[in-house]
Amino acid sequence: MGNLLDVIAVAQRVQRVIDQVETVIVGKRNAVELCLVALLGGGHVLIEDIPGVGKTTLAKALARSLGCAFKRIQFTPDMLPSDITGTSIFNQKNTTFEFHEGPIFANIVLADEINRATPKTQSALLEAMEESQITADGITYTLPAPFFVIATENNIEAHGTYALPEAQLDRFLIRMGMGYPARADEAMMLTRQTKGSVLDQVKPVVDHAELIELQHETREIYVDQNLREYIIELVNATREHPSVMLGASPRGSLALLHCAQSYAALRGRTYVLPDDIKYLLGPVLGHRLILRPEARLKTTSADLVLKEIAETVPVPTVR
Repeated sequence: MGNLLDVIAVAQRVQRVIDQVETVIVGKRNAVELCLVALLGGGHVLIEDIPGVGKTTLAKALARSLGCAFKRIQFTPDMLPSDITGTSIFNQKNTTFEFHEGPIFANIVLADEINRATPKTQSALLEAMEESQITADGITYTLPAPFFVIATENNIEAHGTYALPEAQLDRFLIRMGMGYPARADEAMMLTRQTKGSVLDQVKPVVDHAELIELQHETREIYVDQNLREYIIELVNATREHPSVMLGASPRGSLALLHCAQSYAALRGRTYVLPDDIKYLLGPVLGHRLILRPEARLKTTSADLVLKEIAETVPVPTVR
């Protein structure tokens, strides 16, 4: 997509979505933008934070502004995989089994408190998130396009929860947090919601066809060869860092590339900058690293490792 007018049109349509979401979510522009970066990049997002900071509300507001089929799955310890994917039910009239679709058959799926379900149930999302399809009773069913999962989890409380396995974390394009709002933003939130929830005021501003078009156009954003090499250098640095036991996989390299294209489009540019890649390094690669036990004992985090890598890997010159 070398046409600047096309990129400006993408940025304008995305801005309309942001404006709608911000009628509900106040002062969290970065979080809203990261969700849209994941959506435009054709991936999924995991929102990790304490209860009550707006994780579910953000997901609902985003879904309503996009005007796509939306389903919410409330994960619980007694949930079965078939509760997500669907199940075959015997029809006595024609003596055959009929497949009844589960809530995974939607454009936007909110997987609320995903870490409340058992690993067996969590794994029901693996095929769906990676290949946009599910397999039930030996038959493969294609999920509707676009397909976008917004998962939330409480990363503080451990009682009654099951940590997401690394294989599933790697399926999320972006992992992010919300954080507490600033005092002024919290005051504005109280003022807006004095008479009740404002979620009902969110209107769809992008339809199903437009969203698919935005995703296709985003993939045309230009990425200089030097920047592709820069991404490879950053990812390789995670594999060689002394504090890291397992670095980012090639899927991480692709995720960083696609997210950088999405972020550039969101900013109304036809090309990716090195700063785009550096900004996205933590949200895209942070959850893909496994630190050594001795590093964790020293309170080293993946974000600190990535910050060090960003400061040490030379930034290329881009024409």
